[in-house]
Parts: sequence; C-alpha cells; structure tokens
Amino acid sequence: MQALAYPLTRLGRALPRGWGDFFLQLGIWLGFGLAYQLARGIADHDVAQAFQNGRLVIDLERKLHGLVELDLQRMILQAGDWTVQAVNWTYWNSQFTVVGLALLWVYFRRNGHFLRLRNILLLGNMLALVGFVLMPTAPPRLFPEWGFVDTLASSSALNHGSGLVQLASNQFAAMPSIHAADALILGFAMVSLVKWRGAKLLWTLWPSWVWFSVMATGNHFWLDIAAGIGLAALSTSIVVWAETARRRTALDRAILP
Repeated sequence: MQALAYPLTRLGRALPRGWGDFFLQLGIWLGFGLAYQLARGIADHDVAQAFQNGRLVIDLERKLHGLVELDLQRMILQAGDWTVQAVNWTYWNSQFTVVGLALLWVYFRRNGHFLRLRNILLLGNMLALVGFVLMPTAPPRLFPEWGFVDTLASSSALNHGSGLVQLASNQFAAMPSIHAADALILGFAMVSLVKWRGAKLLWTLWPSWVWFSVMATGNHFWLDIAAGIGLAALSTSIVVWAETARRRTALDRAILP
C-alpha cells in the first residue's frame, strides 16, 4: 500500500487544483459520454431519415460545387497505402486521443486557460448532439452507389463494425462534423498556448489536415465540415460572451456600494 501511496501522493502534488477538481473534470466528460449515447440511441431509431438527409446533402453539394469528396478519395487511393493509413489514423485519433491528450496538457501546463477551452469544446459537442437528434445524417461511406469508399473498412483492421467501435459510435452523426469543429477549436487554442514554433506550425495545419482526412475516409461531406466550422465559431462566441458578461457583473458589484 505504501508503494502505491507514494506515486499517488506525488501525482496529487502535481495536480494544479488537487484530486477533487481532477475527478470533477473527468466526471464532466463521462457525463458528456452518457449524453452522446442517449443522442445515438435516438438517432439510430430513424435510419430511413438519416439516409434521406444524406441524399439531400449529396443533392445540395451537386448543385453548389460538386462532390469533391470523390476526387479526394480517388487521389489518396491512387497515392498508395501509406496515404490511406495516414488519413485513417487521423480519423480515429483526432477526436478522442488528440483532444484528450491536448486537454490533459493544458490542464497540467496551462491550467488558467483550461476552463475556457473545456467549455468551448463541451458546448460545441453538446450543440452537435442536438443536430444529430434533429437531423441524423448518413455519411458518404454509406453511399457506395455514388462511388464513395469506406477506407476504414477496406484497409484497416479497425472499422465501424468492430466490437466496441460499433457499440459506442454514432453511425449517423455526419452533420455537423464534430471532428471539424473540435480540430478548429483545438488548433486555435493550442497555437496560442504552445511556445515552440514547430508546434505552432503543426497546430495551425491541424484543422485543415483533419478536414481533409474525414472527407478522404468517406466519413464526412464538405457541407458537414462547413457546419462544424460554424459550430466552432458559435460555441466560441457564446463562451467568450458569457465570460465577458460575468466579469462585467462582478465588476459592477465591486463598484456599487
């Protein structure tokens, strides 16, 4: 027991706000995970509508700009297996692994900025859940008749039909793209928080690479990404506005006798 207590004590000292706050943050994200599963259950009950909404997105893209996702997929498939694996890796890891590790880094190294980043990400993801319930949308990979390829299924041992992935993922969460929203939010935040110029460059490029990858893997339309960008802007604006209003209220109370 003493051998276990010593490293836990050292870790507790490294926590910026102690164990209580650390477990609170974990609990908040677990709560979001539960909300995600509830939204998934609702969306899964309307499969026909999800496919209909996916066809509407295809029709709208054809009228606006064309199905550029097909061109991206052809490009990476012709480039070789390494490009396919790169976009597959990005799709699987950008949402949970990268976001989770970045949040942990901010929590430990830039804790004063953690709450704002957490709140923006949470608000954006919660608003996205509302979109998934109101407008469940099938992703491009579920429309092979249009020429879309599910690169995850064709070239990766891990795909949407794999055990825990199938259990946890929402098959009809294309609109808006949480991948796109979170990558943009995280990219902007990390550019301002990291000090190394190389890291700043990587985080500047990160959103564009994620957007490319989710289209190249057949998991999002470009309209999904556009909606995700709008979602990121909206959630950031709301959080910043709320913080400003709270500071003004606190200042007014301090000034008034």
